[in-house]
Amino acid sequence: MPHEELRFRSLGSNCHLLIAGAAGDRLTRGAAWVAGMHDRFSRFIPGSELSRFNRAAGSGWTAVSGEMEALLRAALAAHELSGGLVHTGLLGAIRATGYTRSLALGPTAPGPAVAPPPLPEILQVRPTAGRLAPGAGVDLGGIAKGWMADRLAVRLGGNCLVNLGGDLYARGSGPDGAGWPVAMGGRTLLLEDQGAATSGTRSRSWEHAGEHFHHLLDPRTGRPSSTGLSEVSVVSGTATDAEVHAKTALLLGPGSAPAYLAGHAQAWWVMPA
Repeated sequence: MPHEELRFRSLGSNCHLLIAGAAGDRLTRGAAWVAGMHDRFSRFIPGSELSRFNRAAGSGWTAVSGEMEALLRAALAAHELSGGLVHTGLLGAIRATGYTRSLALGPTAPGPAVAPPPLPEILQVRPTAGRLAPGAGVDLGGIAKGWMADRLAVRLGGNCLVNLGGDLYARGSGPDGAGWPVAMGGRTLLLEDQGAATSGTRSRSWEHAGEHFHHLLDPRTGRPSSTGLSEVSVVSGTATDAEVHAKTALLLGPGSAPAYLAGHAQAWWVMPA
């Protein structure tokens, strides 16, 4: 079966949408949906819903959209599933590394490390509203990409592959009926109704005053992770779960990651630092 595809830049990443058979305008509408979600949930856009929510920290309950509520609940679920290692309340710590703006503009000077309290202590969610503790802030990051990939696959319908910067969901049996081919760890896997994600320390990295920084922070220290692993790729039931399991395993390090992945992932690959 032939397929149609569309490549585009969004979410600070390369994105790729594929549909087996005739796609009509679904690919362009899908890309537009991703762009709209980026504009709403980017921490770099002052007027985004996420930025407004962060600015309201300490002011009590703040009205949020249905999508924001769902993302905040996904963040709390990820924190619980990962034993606190997947922590979206790291905005202050991220800024302290110098990652205060798009890296295309260059990092700024780093400051002292900031290790946050457990996420449920600084973020609460109820229907149509959320609340942040004073001084707290969230960066939805990879959780948002996985969450969006899962939902966009449903929006595109039928037999499709959604890849949003490495967080992907393969829906259906692919153009040849054997699954969607996805490269992972030097191999090609055939995925069907499965998600996959990669978490690593090599992308979005920079140097400042001779010190190396990267975007993947350890919430236990508030500093870039240094666990002996540089990359973990995971296949799971959803892109959201794959994102959570990949990041958790990387932060656990080589001693504990294999046992964790054996209990949570359908397939995985790890790269030592």
